[in-house]
Amino acid sequence: MSEETRRGFIKKSAAAAALFSGVPLWGGVLRGETGARTATSAAGAAGRASASSESLTVATIGHGSQGMALLRALKAIGGNVNVAAVCDLWSKRLEQARATAELPESGAYTDYRRILERDDIDAVLVATPTHTHARITIEAMEAGKHVYVEKPMTRYLHEAFDIYDTAKRTGRKLQVGMQWASDPRWQRAGEIVREGGIGPLVLAQASYMRNSGTRGEWNVPIDPDLTRDSVDWDAWLGPVPQRPFSADHFFRWRKYYPYSTGIMGDLLPHRVGPMMIATGTPEFPSRVVCIGTRKIQTDRDIPDNLQIVAEFPSGLSLMLLGSSVNEQGVPDIIRGHHATLSIGADRLTVNPERPFVEEVDPLTETGFTYRNALQMHIRDWIECIRQGGEPTAGPEVAVRMDTVFALAEMSERLNIMCLFDPETRKVTTGEGREVEPLTYGMLETRRVG
Repeated sequence: MSEETRRGFIKKSAAAAALFSGVPLWGGVLRGETGARTATSAAGAAGRASASSESLTVATIGHGSQGMALLRALKAIGGNVNVAAVCDLWSKRLEQARATAELPESGAYTDYRRILERDDIDAVLVATPTHTHARITIEAMEAGKHVYVEKPMTRYLHEAFDIYDTAKRTGRKLQVGMQWASDPRWQRAGEIVREGGIGPLVLAQASYMRNSGTRGEWNVPIDPDLTRDSVDWDAWLGPVPQRPFSADHFFRWRKYYPYSTGIMGDLLPHRVGPMMIATGTPEFPSRVVCIGTRKIQTDRDIPDNLQIVAEFPSGLSLMLLGSSVNEQGVPDIIRGHHATLSIGADRLTVNPERPFVEEVDPLTETGFTYRNALQMHIRDWIECIRQGGEPTAGPEVAVRMDTVFALAEMSERLNIMCLFDPETRKVTTGEGREVEPLTYGMLETRRVG
């Protein structure tokens, strides 16, 4: 970009900031599209819901705290979005969901497959534990339903590509529930980067840090009403090898490897997905290394403190910090060769690097506000179902994000650096030795080595 062109872009960006302050416009970037979504038809399960004025009929599957939050958000959105069914394996949660949705008993299911059989359901929202995401999401898309699935999209690498391939083949609209991805700051940042506003990318950083004190992260209360007889335990385990009923695992599943990677899967997606959007063109990682420790909260499989470094083909490196025992994080920053882009709570700033102060003007854009991130994210998905385009956290972003975390888990637990080839989808070490990706039944307790 010439000096004149670069200066013109930077100055015009400030004037255009208001256009991005309330509505998520990012979509289809990976296909080279930079404008608004096209208005092509993206009909629902039976060719319905192709226009914004038509009714959209949805169902919710899984009703822990996040599932209930999704259900309440849908009711708040209201209008022509109708909740027609709810599903949960535990009778107590199922009844709570049914009452909240104001449905008759005929609208409550313990088996999600009964919902997928209904021709009147256009879309489903899935908020089950991570290890059951893939099966439900794939079967729903195969049944013609659009899917909103909570983050992370999947537990293991092969599942991420199974969902990605299914979404591409079926054409269903898939949104992954990292709701901050619909915050307009990240989309605006991505536009600045794509237009060359900070030059070639060098290093980005992000973190998700919490300190749960002596209580311990994810040690949620165990409801004594949960018994072996009140829940379908075998269905809850899904692809996980058989094990005895455990209320601790049911309520605190984020602490244990068979179901989750904890910080890596439950917290960092909120940062990594949006940060990948902010880089302008999300990439698959070329190599990843991770270090994790378990020295403070020892009642779990997963680390209580970790650091990830991921390298991408463009030359960008991404540094991620995660913790459940210290809450001091790092600011969200993307460093370019020509300037550095900082992403604040309600603003973006571009500060030129010293050698390029004559080519890049400093920039500050403010006014990036939104009322409810969860509702915004759901609305973005609904808009795509009705009018076309790709959701802000669709399969293209999600499969790349899940690949980063899958390689990070392998690196940390196997004590290796993981290299990835997106064409073959193979993982190798630095010496070129192919490594079998982790899956159910492998290393389901602590790391080895």
